[in-house]
Amino acid sequence: MVAEDDAKQAELVRRYLEHEGHAVTVVEDGRAALEEVRHREPDLLVLDVMMPRADGLDVVRILRAEDREIPVLMLTARSTEDDLLLGLDLGADDYMTKPFSPRELVARVRTLLRRNRRPSAPSPAADPGTGPGTAPALARAEADDALTVGTLRVDPVRHEVSVGGAPVVCTPGEFRILAAMAAEPDRVFTRQRLLAELHGFDKYISGRTVDVHVMHLRKKIERAPRRPVRLLTVFGVGYKLTDPAKGARRASS
Repeated sequence: MVAEDDAKQAELVRRYLEHEGHAVTVVEDGRAALEEVRHREPDLLVLDVMMPRADGLDVVRILRAEDREIPVLMLTARSTEDDLLLGLDLGADDYMTKPFSPRELVARVRTLLRRNRRPSAPSPAADPGTGPGTAPALARAEADDALTVGTLRVDPVRHEVSVGGAPVVCTPGEFRILAAMAAEPDRVFTRQRLLAELHGFDKYISGRTVDVHVMHLRKKIERAPRRPVRLLTVFGVGYKLTDPAKGARRASS
């Protein structure tokens, strides 16, 4: 679904996406976007920020508050990093500033759809470990059973996360990072590596995008987010996911 109040811009995006083979619904304001998503949730939402009745930031805030995991690609004329981070902070998965290349938009849509699809059964013809922008760690994880790191459980097929049996609701971007790290516990992931897992186009966005996702993940999987024991910072390098019980055993030995 494309939510864009500029008719010419919406038509351009629609034509490019339909040429790619997608079925596209277009709405002209934020309230219509919310109503359409609630009526028939699309696979992905291309969302303009500046719209009447409800702006794009309000739309993505409401969708995430309703625990809807639909991938969101935001479009805006605002170009500062603070604006970008605000959109990501609210739960958007990617962000493009106007004017943009329609071909780049199509590529990002393709990547978000590929990374957030929920397969019902393995496809023998598909090779998830090949192709540009493929996230290798998560591709391997999707072929296996659910991943566990201590009491943290990540199920890539069902797109579910739990800690100690309690469900955790993650945005698609947060899930991509967490699943990639859970596939290789105790491995240190650089920001660039996590950007590749997250989007596959690490040249488009800054490493602060990862920091925002990590901050939100800590609020969801840590008892004390400011003193994390699972999702740890490796200063000067990046982040790693570990079993806190292992650290406790080492400290007591």
